[in-house]
Amino acid sequence: MLIILKNSWALLLGMLLLMLGNGLQGTLLGVRGAYEKFDPQIMAFIMSGYFLGFLLGSRLAPHMIRRVGHVRVFAALGSLISAAFILYAAWPDPYVWMVMRVLVGFSFSGVYVVAESWLNDAATNETRGQALSAYLIVQMMGIISAQVVLNFADPSGYILFVVMSVLVSMSFLPILLSVSPAPVFRATKPMTLRQLFITSPLGCVGTMLLGSVFSIQFGMAAVFGTQINLSVREISIFVAVIYIGGMVAQYPIGYLSDRMDRRKLIIALTILAASAMTIGIFVYETFAVLLILAAIMGGVANPLYSLLIAYTNDHLQQEDMASASGGLIFLNGIGAIGAPILIGWMMSNWGAGAFFGGMATFFGGIGAYGLYRMTRRASISIGLQTGFTTVMPQSTVVVAEAAQEFAIDKAHADGEQRS
Repeated sequence: MLIILKNSWALLLGMLLLMLGNGLQGTLLGVRGAYEKFDPQIMAFIMSGYFLGFLLGSRLAPHMIRRVGHVRVFAALGSLISAAFILYAAWPDPYVWMVMRVLVGFSFSGVYVVAESWLNDAATNETRGQALSAYLIVQMMGIISAQVVLNFADPSGYILFVVMSVLVSMSFLPILLSVSPAPVFRATKPMTLRQLFITSPLGCVGTMLLGSVFSIQFGMAAVFGTQINLSVREISIFVAVIYIGGMVAQYPIGYLSDRMDRRKLIIALTILAASAMTIGIFVYETFAVLLILAAIMGGVANPLYSLLIAYTNDHLQQEDMASASGGLIFLNGIGAIGAPILIGWMMSNWGAGAFFGGMATFFGGIGAYGLYRMTRRASISIGLQTGFTTVMPQSTVVVAEAAQEFAIDKAHADGEQRS
């Protein structure tokens, strides 16, 4: 890990600042929207814009990089993010915010592709696993720390929006001034969705429904907090606990994943989460209970993404794993776009409890489909399962493919040890 920090500290510092800005954006807009009297349905459309833009960016960013290079794409999109953050405060109009969210999502997708390409290029086969771990820690710490920053100023003013813009602008310095040369961009041609679904129906359906869960967490948690009259401090704690739960649960779920039938683990986790979210519909008024629900929500959702990828890999040839990652990310993005809109409509018509009701439905849908698939396909031997590698849902196809490469290398190493 020390070698990774020595060689990639500039990239990791830049990514930390980016995640601080992005993590603050999602919560701050939810809080500021309440001050501007935007109802949950309007805020849902605004929040969904980020995921639409991110999906578009994931498809177009590689073409932009090939045309003008990593540095220009990073600088241009980063500048657009910084400007959009200021415009949020200068022009608090729902239509303007919606456009800005699409642009910010598009830009962050491209910025992540560039930064992750640099990080992957700096890693070797021996250090790739450590690089992925360091990147995961940086992502989670950035989002969690952003919730602390939310308490530094009044969300109804300009200061926090300026802070977001400054954080993103400052992230350019360690990355663009790094001595590392820009890497040659490589992207594997994605597997068709039809091929991917035939290979792993549960992986496809589960990843798409999980995208809905992620977008509700990232986009609507703060909106939910304002609807039940939580203070800014309480909202920041609530959102932070979601990601703390995800970070803490990664290792134990990864440990279980390599030692039991993954399909049974997926079903057990989603049934646990669906049950907790169903209870949450009726008991969310107590803040201590709300934090427990947040920890369960994040503790299941974040590791479940990596678990579904690992389960899908179990049914792929090693040479197809990298190409499958692009399809899974696309399905995750499709699931993420519409969910905030649905939940916003439910919250506007049925009350704040619909926040948990929607997530219970999506978690339950994954579990129910998993139970159905248990009747359609026999489980594979635990000894034939691929290794579990942590991948964050905010990551792009670059990190997903790097994680697949690491899993393949790990499988080769394990095979040599057994022989």
